[in-house]
Order: sequence, then structure tokens, then C-alpha cells
Amino acid sequence: MAGHEYESGRLNLPFVGISTFGKYEYVEDWSRISADVAVLGAPFDFGTQWRPGARFGPRAIREASTLFSFGHAGAYDHEDGVTYLTPGQTRIIDLGDADIVHTDTVGSHANVEQGVRRILEAGALPVVLGGDHSVNIPCINAFAGEPPMHVVQIDAHLDFVDERHGVRFGHGNPMRRASEKPFVTGLTQLGIRNVSSTARDGYDDARRMGSDILSVRQFRELGPSGVLARIPEGDRYYLTIDIDGFDPSIAPGTGTPSHGGFLYYEILEFLDGLSRRGKIVGVDLVEVAPDYDSTGSTAILAAQLLLNLIGRILHNRPA
Repeated sequence: MAGHEYESGRLNLPFVGISTFGKYEYVEDWSRISADVAVLGAPFDFGTQWRPGARFGPRAIREASTLFSFGHAGAYDHEDGVTYLTPGQTRIIDLGDADIVHTDTVGSHANVEQGVRRILEAGALPVVLGGDHSVNIPCINAFAGEPPMHVVQIDAHLDFVDERHGVRFGHGNPMRRASEKPFVTGLTQLGIRNVSSTARDGYDDARRMGSDILSVRQFRELGPSGVLARIPEGDRYYLTIDIDGFDPSIAPGTGTPSHGGFLYYEILEFLDGLSRRGKIVGVDLVEVAPDYDSTGSTAILAAQLLLNLIGRILHNRPA
């Protein structure tokens, strides 16, 4: 190997090398998945109703994640007294991206679904990088045949439109499509606020179909522990995070920003509690559109949140 060698391996600084997620191993062959966590990119944004650009989200999140590539020591959190993501104890891999066929929603979604299915068949946790929120539809579809699960959504928008001008698989539809699945037992929708993508009848339908809807203000009144108490305990959870659930002061790089959003630590605290309350069986993080944020802070937020979340999921799982 070229270059100076250290006793513990190469230094491999964030700006060196290829930008896989967290600088973890890239596995091109999806038939050879052996990992605790498998990251899959879904660079699809044909479902957007306004500003496109989330197709570049996976690439931006991966590059930002190199800032948090913890090398040989893992990630020590002095507040928790825990070293997360300890090398040798957990294995995280990057599968690259699902193949996206331009203008073909059905075909592109099918390719995302296939990737998630491969991850589930291998017994790993799928973590999908969007792309717009419509990529959640094939992610949820991939869980057909798996045990029932509860969907937890962090988002500014309800995304519960049934059909609009014939569109059923855009980024305003995913939670409606999820609620229709027999294996989805209910939804918890957090951060919903202001002018939304869904009309009042959609909210009525969502509550009738088993959704618990809380705005940011309602979330803060209850606090993370109070919100967690409303989520079925000991359940299997699928977690979908739209970056516009966060306030645009820290996440401007998204297609549909909405002021009054969450801040970082309140969501990290909630996610830590969720990983203790039950089993998180799938994650997607969507709607990072890096061209609207010249600072890169939106992608950094996404990468930082995902790496901390993955660390807590793995640490808090029963032995």
C-alpha cells in the first residue's frame, strides 16, 4: 500500500479518498450483503411539485458524512459515556445507488424496492438516502411479507394526498400509500405545520386511518418523552425523516422549506428514545437538495443525524 503506514492503519482524513457513507466499505454486489447496516442511495426527484434537486441528496450526504468518519476509534459521546460505531463490533456498508431511469417513476421505484428487499433478505438494517419523499413508497413496499410495523414520520408536511391529477406516487403521497398497507399498523406524524401539502380531508382521512399527528409546537409541549409515550411500546418502527421537518435556519437545502421546524438535539433525543422503546427496522432520510444551500449545512445535518441514529440503534438493541 502506498503512503506512510501507521500501526493502526492509514490516517484517511475526511478529504482523502472516495466519499462512501461514513467512509465505510462499498459493496457493489447486492447478492453479497453481510452487515448490520446497509446504506442505499435513491437519487430520484421526479415526484417533486416545486423545486427539484434532491436527486443530488445521496451524493451530498455521503460527502458530508466523511466529516464524521470516525476512523479507528469509534465515536465517543461524553454526555452518554458511550462509544458508538465501534470498529470491529458493528459492520456498516454502502451499496451505492439504486438505478434511476430518467422520467420513469415506476421503474425507478422498482429498483429502489429491489435494493431494500436485498438488504432485508440479508438481515441488515436498510438506511436509504433520498431523493424526494416519494422514494419512501418503494421502501415501504419492500417490507411486504415482513412482520407488522409502525411508521414514524418527521416532516413539515403530512404527505397524505390520495390522488392529485392522477398522481398517486409523488412526494405528497407516501404516507397515504403507507397507511394502505396491511402490515403498517399505524403512523406517528411529527412536525406537521403551516400551509401543508394535504387538504383538510386528508387530515381527516389520516386520523381515521390511524395517524397520530403533532405539530412542532405540540411536540415541544409534550417533550420527547411525552411524544414517545404515544407510540406503541415494544413495536417495530419504520422511520422516515424529511429534512424539511427541521427549521430552514439549519436546513435550507430542501425543495419545500417551512419555518418553525425542529432543531437538532430535540430530534436526536427523540430518536434515541425511539431506539430504546422498540426496534427500528428501516430508515429513510429524504429531500436534501444541496444546490439550495451553499454552506453545505443541510447535508451535514443529515449525515450527522444518521450516523448518530445508527450508532444508537446498534447500541440500544438487545444483546
